Amino acid sequence: MRIILHCPSAPMILVLIVFATHPAQQARADEAVALYVAPVGNDTWSGRLPAPNADNRDGPFATLQRARDEIRRLKQNGPLSAGGVVVELSGGIYEMTEPLELVPQDSGTEAAPIVYRGRPEAEVRVVGGRVVTGWQPVTDPIVLAQLDDAARSRVLQTDLKAQGITDLGEMKPGSTWAQSEPGLELFFQDQPMTLARWPNEGFVKIVDVLGPTPVDVRGVKGCREGIFTYDGDRPTRWTGAPDVMLHGYWFWDWADQRLKIESIDTRQRTIALPAEPQHPYGFRRGQWYYAYNLLAELDQPGEWYLDRQAGILYFWPPGPIDTGPPMISVLPNLVTMKDVSFVTLRGLTLESCRGTALTITGGTRVRVAGCVIRNAGGWAVALSGRDSGLHGCDLYNLANGGVSMSGGDRTTLTPAGLYVDNCHLSRFGRWNPICKPGVQVDGVGNRVAHNLFHDAPHMAIMWGGNDHLFEFNEFHSVVYGANDAGIMYAGYNPAMRGHVIRYNYFHHVYGREGRGCNGVYLDDMFCSATIFGNIFCQVPRAAFIGGGHDNVVENNVFVDCKPALHVDARMLGWASASVPIMKQRLEAVPYRDEPWRSRYPQLLTYLEGDYAEPRGNLVARNICWGGTWDSIEARARPGVTFTDNLTDRDPHFVDAANLNFQLRDDSPAWKLGFQRIPIEKIGPYPSDDRASWPVRHEVRPQPAVAPP
Repeated sequence: MRIILHCPSAPMILVLIVFATHPAQQARADEAVALYVAPVGNDTWSGRLPAPNADNRDGPFATLQRARDEIRRLKQNGPLSAGGVVVELSGGIYEMTEPLELVPQDSGTEAAPIVYRGRPEAEVRVVGGRVVTGWQPVTDPIVLAQLDDAARSRVLQTDLKAQGITDLGEMKPGSTWAQSEPGLELFFQDQPMTLARWPNEGFVKIVDVLGPTPVDVRGVKGCREGIFTYDGDRPTRWTGAPDVMLHGYWFWDWADQRLKIESIDTRQRTIALPAEPQHPYGFRRGQWYYAYNLLAELDQPGEWYLDRQAGILYFWPPGPIDTGPPMISVLPNLVTMKDVSFVTLRGLTLESCRGTALTITGGTRVRVAGCVIRNAGGWAVALSGRDSGLHGCDLYNLANGGVSMSGGDRTTLTPAGLYVDNCHLSRFGRWNPICKPGVQVDGVGNRVAHNLFHDAPHMAIMWGGNDHLFEFNEFHSVVYGANDAGIMYAGYNPAMRGHVIRYNYFHHVYGREGRGCNGVYLDDMFCSATIFGNIFCQVPRAAFIGGGHDNVVENNVFVDCKPALHVDARMLGWASASVPIMKQRLEAVPYRDEPWRSRYPQLLTYLEGDYAEPRGNLVARNICWGGTWDSIEARARPGVTFTDNLTDRDPHFVDAANLNFQLRDDSPAWKLGFQRIPIEKIGPYPSDDRASWPVRHEVRPQPAVAPP
């Protein structure tokens, strides 16, 4: 069968030349083999027709697994033709009964790649969930008695076990901070619904802590045990409820944890949490939490509750139930690739699983293009290998982060070439809000470019390793759930060097309750990042150097940042215990040997003198307008070189009122050697592989600063 539309190359001049010698043979050899999959397909058919034929005796496959097996059969007969294989999916919902697993035998080659693609004109949804039916009004008087008056006529119920759904997932606490699994989740109109909770928005605060073991961290006091008092009488509604959970920021705003209530004393207004697991940092007065997994708190549209013993799901839908569809997550993940190469996923929507949607381990040249990955109970993508990545994807509504990627060899400093490019990442960290960024990067030589990050409670990018490039990204409306946090974050190691952060736009980020946060946060002696040519607008502590060496802050624009620059000397003070740790971490890498000694010559002298002093930091040719310029600890100032910064004159922006921070020709910054920032290249760009265009997003309004 000849389907030119599926041929990735087939250059015309080559076709004409070979046709002159053997036209029939070349017509077969140069074209991609086309296989088809459709919701109305049948795995006993040939898969060679895009739709069933008239008498329904042949047509497309029904499953991706069957298409994969057919490719294996083709390869048993010899190498694939030069065009490779294209598996085309018709529009519709594909409810997976098991994940699609690809292994080395499922690889393509550079000349004969394998592509799984959705039809461009149709939405192709590969789901790890089940559409739930059989909804009825609640009639059980015992259940109705627990609901608010307004909810009784609006909450619906369905029997999951009667629909063959017996794996209901476990509602379990996190083993430590930032580690918990939501288990079964409910989605409606393609959005995650809220497990019934109190309060419906925000948090309540610990009134006092009663644990017998005191905790004191640099004057911040609390107790080791989770025993505390509360205000009001709301917990009286929870008497007898099973598995009542609390999600709290128990000691620090960067260390949350989900814990199960062990007991409630409604007379003394105290709550006790189990001895195991406990929060690693303890508990203190004034910290915030909410309660969830409570039938009695199912009191507004969009909330749900699952009676795991009976298998009954209760739901107050935010619209008519037939406008959903209501879908619950079932599978742990959707697609796994292990040591697979030259395979592309294009134009698919992957959704509704309990863990990470797509895992790519090892291999090379695996590409995920123009896909939507949403409503996952873990990460969207876990990525390793070489020269693989995402292009043009939309990732959102993720329980953990967006993409966790790691690759390359730190001993030899061999880059992996992994990438996240031209993607739109939002509403990540919705279940585990702390340290679950849009992109997490480790290893050597990976790239994050032309992406848009917004609407997340914590950091957008977290990284470690060496020689990563972060360029042309836009960030806003993140870090709204914490203060001691950064839009981009790295820390704890003087040997993680060679990173470049250039030509990014950071704007309208304020921290929890508007109390501030950090922009590029080089925490705890992190060294050797170059922050060049970025724009920071309304970002507190925009460039943050936490006691490190050899960082460069150059050619950036800071507008209404308070302050634009922060540098401290923490290893000379409260972090002095880290002095031997930094030496240990440096000596854990071969920094005296090649290629390390040539790539990072500053490491050869890092341990000379008092390396607790921050030193070798350069701040040059930056523009600061509005806000404040710097907040630098006196002991850190000798380790910072300032050169030609414009901090006291109008820089003559083209149109600051409309956030155009290009410089006019008469800007005084030009005479200082300031270089033009290519603003027009920042953020996503139109492409045949973009999952959506235009990319739509809104900036969260600035919160009013809460009283102390």
